[in-house]
Amino acid sequence: MKLDDLLPDLHVRTAAIRRDIHAHPELAFNEQRTSDVVAKKLAEIGLAVHRGLAGTGVIGTLQAGSSGRAIGLRADMDALPLDELNAFEHRSRHPGQMHACGHDGHTAMLLGAAEALAALRSQGNFDGTVHFIFQPAEEGDGGGRVMVEQGLFEKFPMQSVFGLHNWPGHPVGEMAVLPGPAMAGADHFNIVVTGRGGHAAMPHQAADTLVAASALVQSLQTLVSRNTEPFEPAVLSVTRFNAGHADNVLPEEAVLGGTVRTFSVEQQSLMEAGMHRICDGIAATYGVSIALNFMHGYPPTINSAKESALCHEVAAQVFGSDKVRGDLRPSMGAEDFAFLLRERPGCYVWLGNGPGAGGCMLHSPHYDFNDDIIPLGIRYWVALVERLLAPA
Repeated sequence: MKLDDLLPDLHVRTAAIRRDIHAHPELAFNEQRTSDVVAKKLAEIGLAVHRGLAGTGVIGTLQAGSSGRAIGLRADMDALPLDELNAFEHRSRHPGQMHACGHDGHTAMLLGAAEALAALRSQGNFDGTVHFIFQPAEEGDGGGRVMVEQGLFEKFPMQSVFGLHNWPGHPVGEMAVLPGPAMAGADHFNIVVTGRGGHAAMPHQAADTLVAASALVQSLQTLVSRNTEPFEPAVLSVTRFNAGHADNVLPEEAVLGGTVRTFSVEQQSLMEAGMHRICDGIAATYGVSIALNFMHGYPPTINSAKESALCHEVAAQVFGSDKVRGDLRPSMGAEDFAFLLRERPGCYVWLGNGPGAGGCMLHSPHYDFNDDIIPLGIRYWVALVERLLAPA
């Protein structure tokens, strides 16, 4: 038996699972139904199943041969808090919840790969252990971090770990493999500027929080334009500015918030220190107090060199060398697979999902995963396992 013999029927069944998951989206750490679907399928195909990491996480383990080598393959399961605007039959049945990022497809493809590898195990094409990691809460709640904290790599020892994300706007049949930084770290901040309120006609009697906060917004931009090395990407965006309630009142308080995106731990630290320095300077200049709460979110997703090279070779084998992109720019979006890559070497790749016509881009209410790429994702996962765990 070969993979080509399995794929036609497997594609149909995997797409049905994908659409079922899409119709029943669940938010971070509440993926109970999805977790049940995953666990049931893994058990049906003969894998050892472990549940409970990060609450709804599922690990399926497949072993072949006697080698002590082990790798991890990860898919995310959660949906977004978004109202779906599609009208097809498998649209979300839960208002305010939608699979708008393709996690339904990632989960289904990894289940399909697990079934294929279980069926092919007796062929002797790989020797070792594969841990299929179905992770909750990627969309901002850090389920990957929680799985690591709760002992993912201690309970399931593995030498390396790999992830995959669909990528709208890139052609079907194309894969991007970026060595080094692939996605940005995402930090958040909240700033409270406190002054002395007063009458708008008598500003000399007040300490104007609006003027101070406005100066702060402008000054914070210099951290990227004047204090960051030109070849080190960084973004600092103030996305909230709330103050005041009446035209003739200078408010006592102004509240700002936003995000910082960087591609290295060092740059994250420099941005945080620079923000504190600027806040202190603006406070002294305008006679107000400024409290900065800098909240570390996801670290940068950094692919290790050796594993990236291996994934590039495998992708070239599956798609053709001319269909593997290593020249794309990293994304300023963030991904909590980064927490897994901080613990083990590995690689996170992008699989073309098609042109994204009609607004079908990530996090859009019109998004839908392209079922035509399911066999491509399965082929990639199977080829990666057979390459990394090739018999000695």
